[in-house]
Amino acid sequence: MDASRGKRVRHQLYTEGNRALNNALHIIAVCQIRNEGRGREYDLRKIAEGKTPAEARRALKRRLSNVVYRIMKRDQRVQLAAAA
Repeated sequence: MDASRGKRVRHQLYTEGNRALNNALHIIAVCQIRNEGRGREYDLRKIAEGKTPAEARRALKRRLSNVVYRIMKRDQRVQLAAAA
């Protein structure tokens, strides 16, 4: 759904989902932005691209969720291989 106002084009965000997981990803993102490292570099790069700090944080959270998902899938494969 479109939620644009003025010159900035935005889309309606999905507000449902796993709140506990979203909270954990938020805390991880804020900690990574606060400290030096790849998370902060990514955040600053997104801001330099013209995103707002909230949009940059959201992009970092999405990137972190991808990392968590890959780790969960890897662990699942390891468990299945060990059970076989």
